[in-house]
Order: sequence, then structure tokens, then C-alpha cells
Amino acid sequence: MNFFGKARESKQIQKNKSGSEAKIRNFAARNIDELYEEFEVTRDGLTEEQVETLQDEYGPNAITTDNRNTVLTQLREAVVNPFNIVLIVIAAISYVTDVIYSAKPDYTTIIIILSLVLLSSLVAFVQNRRSGKAAERLSQLISNKADVRRDGKMVEIPMDEIVPGDIVRLSAGDMIPADVRFLTTKDTFVAQAALTGESAPVEKFSDVRNDAHFALTDLANIGFMGSNVVSGSSHALVLATGNDTYFGAMAKSLSGDRAKNSFERGVDSVSRLLIRLMLLMVPVVLIVNGFTKHDWTGALLFAISIAVGLTPEMLPVIMTSTLAKGAVSMSKHKVIVKTLGAIQTFGEMDILCTDKTGTLTEDKIILEKYMNPHGEDDKRVLRHAYLNSYYQTGLKNLIDLAIIKRASENGLESLLDAYTRVDEIPFDFARRRMSVVLEDKNGKRQLITKGAVEEILAICSLIDMNGTIQPLDDAARKIAVRTYETHNSDGLRMLAVAQKNEVPASGAFGVQDERDMVLLGFVGFLDPPKESAKTAINALREHGVRTVVLTGDSEGVAVKVCGKVGVNTSRYLTGRDVDAMNADELGTAIETCDLFAKLSPAQKERVVRAFQAAGHTVGYMGDGINDAPPLHQADVGISVDSAVDIAKETADIILLKKDLMVLEQGVMEGRRTFGNIVKYIKMAASGNFGNMISVLIASIFLPFLPMLPVQILTQNLLCDFSQMGIPFDSVDKEYLKKPRRWETKSIRSFMMFMGPLSSIFDILCFLIMWKAIGANTTLLSPLFQCGWFVFGTVSQVLVIHMIRTRKFPFVQSKPSFALLISTLLVTIVALVIGFTGLSTGLEMSRLPLTFVPWLALLLVAYLLSTQFIKSVYVKKYGEWL
Repeated sequence: MNFFGKARESKQIQKNKSGSEAKIRNFAARNIDELYEEFEVTRDGLTEEQVETLQDEYGPNAITTDNRNTVLTQLREAVVNPFNIVLIVIAAISYVTDVIYSAKPDYTTIIIILSLVLLSSLVAFVQNRRSGKAAERLSQLISNKADVRRDGKMVEIPMDEIVPGDIVRLSAGDMIPADVRFLTTKDTFVAQAALTGESAPVEKFSDVRNDAHFALTDLANIGFMGSNVVSGSSHALVLATGNDTYFGAMAKSLSGDRAKNSFERGVDSVSRLLIRLMLLMVPVVLIVNGFTKHDWTGALLFAISIAVGLTPEMLPVIMTSTLAKGAVSMSKHKVIVKTLGAIQTFGEMDILCTDKTGTLTEDKIILEKYMNPHGEDDKRVLRHAYLNSYYQTGLKNLIDLAIIKRASENGLESLLDAYTRVDEIPFDFARRRMSVVLEDKNGKRQLITKGAVEEILAICSLIDMNGTIQPLDDAARKIAVRTYETHNSDGLRMLAVAQKNEVPASGAFGVQDERDMVLLGFVGFLDPPKESAKTAINALREHGVRTVVLTGDSEGVAVKVCGKVGVNTSRYLTGRDVDAMNADELGTAIETCDLFAKLSPAQKERVVRAFQAAGHTVGYMGDGINDAPPLHQADVGISVDSAVDIAKETADIILLKKDLMVLEQGVMEGRRTFGNIVKYIKMAASGNFGNMISVLIASIFLPFLPMLPVQILTQNLLCDFSQMGIPFDSVDKEYLKKPRRWETKSIRSFMMFMGPLSSIFDILCFLIMWKAIGANTTLLSPLFQCGWFVFGTVSQVLVIHMIRTRKFPFVQSKPSFALLISTLLVTIVALVIGFTGLSTGLEMSRLPLTFVPWLALLLVAYLLSTQFIKSVYVKKYGEWL
């Protein structure tokens, strides 16, 4: 896009933002009844008829920032890349030399060059379309949903079906699905980092308390698409959806290509290296041939053809095809890739940080015990826990559901008729507890709190001992703590329950009311370890991935569960320990510690960052609100389809099944993808380097060109076709054993080994054609050129099978059927051209049958030498690919 186009777009963005901002400020200043009237909605929500009309008017609630998924855009992206641009420039030069300034216009070179561009572009376009459609199908498997009130009922719908006028219910972990005006709030804190960059959440309110000078994102009664609820609960009226939101209005300025990972940067660096070598080689070949052959026009055409031959135009195709194939293969293992670039990072991962619940455990929490401070069964504790879990309006987690289920089994539902909810103090990760205020039919109020044991003990001054309320002194505290520690060490996840009756008769309730409470007892939960977890952790360990558990649970239950599934528990650290360490101390600790317990979200993020600072590629797997910060920090974020909205939105990879075995299969697919791309890059780099040496030597010593431009271009076209099976190739099991990182140094050393080897056999081919076949005059140059054409093509095709594995090909490692067919077809075509009259179509002479044994000898010697050099290389560097 030109400067003026960008300027116009910038003005349009500012206009959109200004219009959107004015509307939002207007809505923020009006009272709720006026908004109901404006949107023609009642407190019962929209009717189905209204929804249908509004969906037709506003369309889906989705932001469209560009037209990348259109056919024309994908076609442009397939055609416009550095390699195709080089080829098109060469075609333009060839048009000038071969057509405009030629006595006998010849379009052959131009046609072949444009065929190369067409082939690579067409394959890239088809693969992009296929991967795009596959991504659409996969994305339908994962969707974020929202609770809205329609026709007086609360229903769950996909977010893209929300329309202006909908009344949505929001709780901790929810993404705000559109621009909204809060109708009711209760300790509602929202993270707006996507809009403001501020990491600290801000509190939202339902009443009008805004100043005209407030920044738009500071409006206290407005929630914006792109933000998420950290804690609390609320109801809100949808003001705008999709591109009409504030986030949508500035989406063009916010959208852009994501940062490239280390692998993509490495591919770019090799691509630039090959292009630079080509640009360096072309003038050298031109000058050498111009002075030695005294035909500057022919030398220019030859140099142009060499430029085409040295351009790895199939690299974008191989990259796209391999990544797309990897994404589809991973989906078969129940792994959905949101970003194709994450596939390689997945394979590179050597540290997997994971939460405990649901990953190592069955995620089927059962309320095992409800006990008083002495550890004796006490139904009164269950009653209070039930009232707390039932009446809280926030996100009901598995613990709440387990309590409700157990209470129902004990016939406690009738208890609900005696109480009404007055207020609540929602859960947050700083307090690690939540409270409800209830009122019975006599008007008596009580505050019931449940949460982490340490936090509940900190707000209790009294304790219920055998029905008697007494001070929570040191002796009583020791009894309670002993009960907690005993059951916690047995693997029960313990929460404490407390209550008090002295609560205000009116007014709002807050954290300050959670004090001087009575400790009633504990509830203990069992979440048994998964049978598959130990096998999966061992499998990951065998493949070079170390599993580290980062959990908010107490150390007792964490040690118990982790010990059963094979995680090293000889040393563990708590959140308090992590806070006490500086960066260097934590960096040392992470090398030997595989279990971190009682961590806050910020502490989880810090541990992930410490692993990254130590040079590890870190994956983080989590599905809760508290997992969003570490998911964002990790090199690859992994979540599950059942996760809270913000976790799914932050993750790069979504598992449809919460199982480490599924994850291990995905890791293997990531490594296969990486391996097949590296195969092509090492082939291209070493082959091009060898061709440079061969062409330079031939230009100096031969009285004629070793190959004509049309022959070089045809050979290039055939070799490109032979490589199209690489994305579908198999990868040796040994290669998959450990994480693979991009190593530019490895590419360079491979190039220095394999490039000169191919040049040696090119020179031997020159000598055989010159001495044995007798093609040693300018008149017999078409025969010489045919010999090198056939050997060069067949050797480049067959060496694919030598390079693709460190083993002995075909015997110890078999290629995929697709690669076998593509290479076999090209070999047959090259031989048919060389030994039949088809050779004359490329200005070559038909090869005599006496060349067959020489060709076979050369090929066998080349392949055996490659196998020998391979063993030397592996011995020296410890790896092949």
C-alpha cells in the first residue's frame, strides 16, 4: 500500500474511533431505563423475533480486520514472495534479451521461468486454501459462549450470535463479548490490558460516576470487547457488536502479523543467504563466461539461468504444505492449532509446565469428607458449605458442584427454602476465598465463607468446638491445623468453612466484613490421579520433555498426586518460597525442582519466565482464570476446549481432550513437521552451494556452456516437482526422541560438507563426458550438456533419499509413498528425455547407451559416498538433520 493509501486508512480509523467513542460516552451518561428504551428491550431481555431482526441488521458479532481469507488475497500472497519476485525479474530480463533484442525471438526460457512461478504459486495457493478450510472446520470444534437473557430465560449461546440489546451475565473468567453498559455489578474487576496496556484490573460499577475528562477506557460503567472479567459478577447490556465496538473501530491499527518465532527467523536468514549467494554468483558467472567464451549475450542468458537454478522457489511451498499437513494431522490427535507457527514451537518444547487438576488427575472431584476441627464427620459443616456454593453467582467450579452433589445426596435441598441471598463477596486469587450473605425467614442474617485453609484461619477469631463457640487460641488452632495437615497429607484437597451472625442489617458488603469469624470445620475433596498420566509423563520424558507442575493447591495434596504419577517430589517449592527468591536463586532452583505448590497467577508466570531465561522452550498447559498470565508468557500456550474463555483465547493450541497422552502425540507431530522442513532447507542449501562450485569450474575450463539456459530451467522444474512429496514424508523415530531447535550453524556445516561432495561428482561427470564419451568440442556440446542434465537431475532426485534420514535409505528407513512416487516419476522423465529423441527439444543430443554404465557407476559412487560422508558428519556433529 502506498503512503497516500495508508494516510487515508489512518484517517478512516480515527474517524471510526471518534464515532464509536462519542456513542459510548453518550451511553455511559444515560440512566438504565433510558437505555432500555433506546434498545427497545425489557429486563427480561430480547424476544426471539427481535433477535432475528437484529442479527439480519448487524450480522455476526465478529471483528474482521482484513481480507486475508479472500481468494484474491490468498492468491496474491502465494505469488508475491521474494523468490517469485526474483524469477519474475529474471523473466523480464530474458524477454528483453531473447525477444526484443534477438534476431530470432525465443520464448522458451520465459515460458519455463513463468512455469516455475506458476507451479510454486499454484501449489502454495492450493495448500493455503486447504489449510484455511481445515482451520475453519477445526475452529468450529472450539467456540466461546456467553450467557444471555432472552424471553425471560438465561440461555447459553455462541458469542458471535450476540446482538445489541442483549443482556449478558458475566462472571470471573468470562471474556466481555461486546461493548457493554453494566446494569449490576458485585466486586467486578476487569482486565483491560488488550486496550490500555495496564496489567492491573480495574473495578467496574453500574451507576453513573464518570467525569467528562475521563479517558474512554476509564469509564467505570462501560466494559469493552477485548477485556475479560478477573473476579466478581455482573449483568450488562450490549451496546455494540463486531466492528461497531471500540475494539473493532481500531482493529485495523491493532491488527498485524504476529512476531516470528526462532524457526521462522532461521528460515528467513537461510533464504536471505541463498539469495545473496545467488546475487554474488550471477555477476561472477557472467564475467567468467563472457571473457572465456567471448559471447556476452550467451553468458548473460546462462547467468540468468543459474540465478533461477539457485533460487529456492519451493521453500514457501514446502513451508506452507508441511505446516498445513501438520495442523491436519494434529487435529486427528484431538489437537487444534490456532496458529500454524506454533506447530514448530510445540516440537521444540523441552519444558512442559502444567496445572495439576484435570491434567494429572481425573478432573472428577468428589467431596470425600466434611468434618469439624477435630476431624469428626459433621453435617453442619456440609450445610454451610452447601449454602455458600449454591448461592454464589460467580463461576461454579468443580468443587462447588461436588459440594452441591453431596448435599443433594444427603437431602439438603429443602434447606434452600429457608434462605435468600442478600449479597456476596466474590472469589479472587489474592484472598483465595469467597463469601455469601444469607437471610432466613426471621430476618436473621449470616455471612458464610469458604476457601483456602490458611486464609480462612487468618480471618477467624473464634472456633466451634463440639457445639461450643470459644476463642481460636493457640491450642485450638493447633487442633485445627493438625486435622488439616493429617488429611491433606493423605491426598485430600482441604478447604475451610467459617461463618458469623453479627452482620449489618443493610448496606453493601465487602472484604472488610470477612473478619472475626467462627471456624466451623473443613471439607475434603478427592481428585484421583489419571491412570494415563504416569505413562504420558514417562513418554514425554523419553522424548526430552520435562514435566513441571505449577499448582495453586497446597503442597500436601500436590506431593501425594505428583508422586503417584511419576513427577519428582523430592524437592518442592511454594509460592512463599518463590517470592523469597531473587532471579538468580529461582534460576538455580528450577533446574532441580519439578513441583511448585500454592502459586498465585503472577508466581506461575514468574516461574515460566525463569525457565525461559535459562534457555528453555516452555509450554504451559492450563484451563483456569489463574492460568491466563502464564499461558501468555509461555512460548506455546496450551489449553482445552472446556477451559474458561480467557484461557482459550490466550492459548496457541487447544486440546479437545484433556490428556497428556494427546499432548505427547501433538509434540511428535510438531517434530515431524520441523524435520521435513529442515530436510528441504538442508537439501536446497547444500545443493545450491555445490552447483555454484560446479558451474564456476565448468565456466573456467570448458570452451562451451556446461548447460544451456533452457536445460537448466527444465532441470530446475523437474527437481522442484520431485520435492513436492517432502511434506508427507515419514521421519525417523530417533529424530523424534528429543526437542529440535533451529540451528543456523548446523545448516552452514551441512552445506560445507555436502555441497563440495556433489561438485566432485559433477566434475567426474564432466571428465567422463569429455574423455569416455568424447563430447569434447563445441560441436558436440549438446551431447555433453545432455549427459550433465541427466546425471544432475537424477543425482539431485536420488540424493533426497540419502539426506532424508541418517540411516541407510530404503533398508533401514523407508520414505513416504508420496515422496517415492514424486522422485520416481522425475527420475523416469529425466532418463526418457536423455536417451530418446525428446532431448532435441531442449537443444541436446541423444545420449548413447554406452553412457548407461558410466551413469550407473557415477550414481552408485555418489550415493555410497554420501552415505560415508553422512557417517563422518554424524560422528563429528552427533546429528544429521
